[in-house]
Amino acid sequence: MTPEPAPDPAPDVVPTGRDYGERVIAVEPGGNEPIPADERHGRPRQLFWTWTSPNLEFATIFVGVLSVQAFGLTFAQAVAAVLLGNGLAAIAHGVLSARGPLAGVPQMVLGRLAFGYRGNALPAGLMTITSGFGWFAVNSVSAAFALNSLTGLHPATWLAVVVLVQIAVAFVGHNLVQVFERFAFPVLALVFAVGAVIVLAQSDPSAVPAGGGTGGVGGFLLTVGAVFGYSAGWSPYAADYARYLPADSPRLRTGLAAGLGLFGSTTVLMIVGAASVSATAAAGVLSDNPTTAFVGVLPGALASLTLLAIALGAIAANVLNVYSGAMSFLSMGVDVPLRWARAVVAAAFGVVGLVIALLALGDAAHSYEGFLLVIVYWIGPWLGVVLTDQYLRRDRLPTELLYDRGHRNTAGVVALLVGIVVSVPLFSNQVLFVGLIPRLVPGVGDVTFLVGIALSAGVYALLFRRQAGRAGRAPVAGADGRRAE
Repeated sequence: MTPEPAPDPAPDVVPTGRDYGERVIAVEPGGNEPIPADERHGRPRQLFWTWTSPNLEFATIFVGVLSVQAFGLTFAQAVAAVLLGNGLAAIAHGVLSARGPLAGVPQMVLGRLAFGYRGNALPAGLMTITSGFGWFAVNSVSAAFALNSLTGLHPATWLAVVVLVQIAVAFVGHNLVQVFERFAFPVLALVFAVGAVIVLAQSDPSAVPAGGGTGGVGGFLLTVGAVFGYSAGWSPYAADYARYLPADSPRLRTGLAAGLGLFGSTTVLMIVGAASVSATAAAGVLSDNPTTAFVGVLPGALASLTLLAIALGAIAANVLNVYSGAMSFLSMGVDVPLRWARAVVAAAFGVVGLVIALLALGDAAHSYEGFLLVIVYWIGPWLGVVLTDQYLRRDRLPTELLYDRGHRNTAGVVALLVGIVVSVPLFSNQVLFVGLIPRLVPGVGDVTFLVGIALSAGVYALLFRRQAGRAGRAPVAGADGRRAE
């Protein structure tokens, strides 16, 4: 496939005098502006470790644990659900990442094509909350529990230390984030690979979980939703880490590197998490700290190394969450007139995330289960809109619209809201709220994300074509630079 020539961004938004390039120990200037051609660097393969390292952590393992302990699946059922959920998420992630080099802008800025400049504030605001605050708190708690298990110091103490490290890396910016992920990759991969072999060897794939393995179709769909929610949670900032690549980077290689990095890391560790339930039961390991229970089946030295790796993996995840959370905030259209706008916002988000994490320490497992299922409620419909928009435009990029405050596309906002408002009341299956369908048919589980994606995609395609028809142009011509009304 011959790469498309890079579109020219609007001249008034092209940053000048950045002097950033490939410098690692230098604060990345600016906010969410397009990356100039002379600042582009790197190769698609780097996206493999960018998306592998942050998922080599206990939060990933715990999704697999939930599939058996909370959703009542057998090991084989859990493996099937993990493969399905991660496969869907990885495909979406790869498709979005592949567009990053050509566009040269963050993912949430690209979203302005589908939602309009002002309308994009809705998904960008949701992403600000879920990544900049929510995922940041979840992963920080995971790291704090790991270090608490290793040293005995109170989790709150370690939480403060972990947050400071995360803020520091994210504050400096893109190049340091990429280097951090690259060097974390071999350490995390080695430790977790050895641990995975031991856990799988001590597990019993035929074991029946408490309650008799009665999760059934409902438990399977709940697991698929939780798995998809975890892995697809990265998609709203897929392009953030591909936008510095040269514009002519091969799209297939870019998408494969990102998608395979995400799929491989999440799938392996979630399967290990599912296997660990029977392994810990056989070993008689009991602990209120889920991290301690997991490493309880490992030899002493490896258990300590695994705890350190869990903390390192959580930090690897959160430097992305803070960095992209700041990008999402700026993509809401908020003007921060500072040379280091992104860096300052990232630091502020880290402080807020610390407070949220401190509040979540008391009930980490229960809070995590609910958070995973809630997050997918909006990301599913969002994916339905942006992937459909990308398909309908045939990958043409009218970049002049990305920073045009007058650009409107009501189809995106309407489709997103319809997807959320219809799917959640009818199909959600949460402790705090059970939708109409699960109340009538309890075995259906939670298919909110499936309904949300399909419904939002269909509504957007219909409205997009109707808008294009009223404007007197072919449906795909919405990418010709004229505003969508």
